[in-house]
Amino acid sequence: MWVGFSASTGSSPLVEDHYILAWSFVTGNNKTLDLDTLHLPSFYVRGPKFYNSMEFIYIIVICSAAFILGLILGIFYWFKRTDYINFTEQWELECWPHRFAYQELNHSTKGLRDDNLLGYGGFGRVYRGTLPLGEEVAVKCITKDFTEGMEEFMAEISSLGRLQHRNLVPLRGWSRKNKRLFIVYDYMCNGSLERNLFSPKLSLTWAHRYKILTDVAAGLLYLHEQWDKCVVHRDIKSSNVLLDSDQNGRVGDFGLARLYDHSEKPQTTHVVGTLGYIAPELIHSGKATPSTDVFSFGALMLEVACGRKPVDAQGMILVEWVWDLYANKRLVDAVDQRLGGDYDKGEAEIVLVLGLVCSNPDPRERISMRNVLQILSGKAALPVDLNVPSAFKHSYIDIAEFNSFSATSLELLE
Repeated sequence: MWVGFSASTGSSPLVEDHYILAWSFVTGNNKTLDLDTLHLPSFYVRGPKFYNSMEFIYIIVICSAAFILGLILGIFYWFKRTDYINFTEQWELECWPHRFAYQELNHSTKGLRDDNLLGYGGFGRVYRGTLPLGEEVAVKCITKDFTEGMEEFMAEISSLGRLQHRNLVPLRGWSRKNKRLFIVYDYMCNGSLERNLFSPKLSLTWAHRYKILTDVAAGLLYLHEQWDKCVVHRDIKSSNVLLDSDQNGRVGDFGLARLYDHSEKPQTTHVVGTLGYIAPELIHSGKATPSTDVFSFGALMLEVACGRKPVDAQGMILVEWVWDLYANKRLVDAVDQRLGGDYDKGEAEIVLVLGLVCSNPDPRERISMRNVLQILSGKAALPVDLNVPSAFKHSYIDIAEFNSFSATSLELLE
C-alpha cells in the first residue's frame, strides 16, 4: 500500500501552489495521533503568479504594439518636420529678403487643396491663400524639379521682386520646400482677363477692354525699357492678365520671365509659352526678345477684340482669320458679336490693326511697346495700308506638328 498526496489545477491554465500544513496517519488498531493545530505555520492564500498568466501576456503584446506604433508615428512626424524645415543656404541670404515659412503658406492655402485652386501657370498651379493678418495672396507652386539651377532661378525671382509698377502684379515673397519653390503674389479679386472675357455672362464692355489693353501695354513697356534690366515675360496671355478691384489690368505670373542688361543679347533657351501666343521665330531660334512679347501681346489684342481664342478647338488660327478680313476690307466683322455693336468703331480699328501689326510673322515688321502705347493713347498715328504677309500661313505650324516636338526642345505650357 502506498500512501501520499496528489493535487491538480484541473482545466485552468493558471499555476497554483498547494501546501500541507499538517497530517496524521495510522494503521491497524493504533491510536490516532492528535494534531497540534496551535503551532501550525500561518496559512494564507497566495494569488496566481501573474507573470505566468494569459492576462499578463495580453498586456505585454498590447503594450509592445502601442510602443511600435508610437515609434512609427514619431519617425513619420520627425520626417514631416524636416520636410517643413529647410536650412537656409548661404546664397539665400542674398535673395530678395521676404521668405515665407512653408508652414505659413501651407496653412494659408489649407494644404494646397483643390478648393483653393485659382488656375494653372507656367511650371505649376496657383492657389488662393489668406495670411494670418487676413491679407489675401495668390501662391504659385512651381512643380519643376530644381535638381540644379535653383540659385540662378532665385536670383532672377529676387530681381523681379523689386519691380514696381501699377500695371504689374506685385510679388510678395517666396518660400522653398526641398526642391520646390513657391512664389507669393498679391491676390487680384476680379480674377483673370480670360475668365472675364469668356464668362457666359458678358462682364467686360468695350471701354473696359480698351482700358485693360492700354494697362497691359504700359506694364510691358516698363518691363522692356523702363526698368534697370530688360525683362522678357515670355508668357503673355489672357490668363496671365489679372484685374484688380478697380478693373485695372495687371501683368502677372513671372515664373517664366528672363531678364538681361539692355546692352546684352538674349541667350538661347528652352521654348516655353502657350500655343497661339508664341512668335514663329522663337520656335526656330529659341531666343526670347521683347519682340516675341510684342507678338504675344498682338495675339492678346485680337483675342480681346474678337472674343475668340488665338487657336480654337478646331485649330483655326485667329490672326489668319483677321488678316483675311482685313484683306477683304471687312475688318469690323471681326469684333466680338456679343457686344451687339456697342463699341467705338475707331478704337476697334486701332486694336485690330495693332493686333495684326504686332502679330506679323516677320519680327522686322512689328513695332515696339512704346509705339503701341503711344497709338493706344492717341499720341501717335495708326499704321495704314498694311501689307498682308504673302507667306503668312507658312510661318505657322499646325497643332499636330507643334505637339510632335520633343519635350526636351519644347515645353508647351497651357
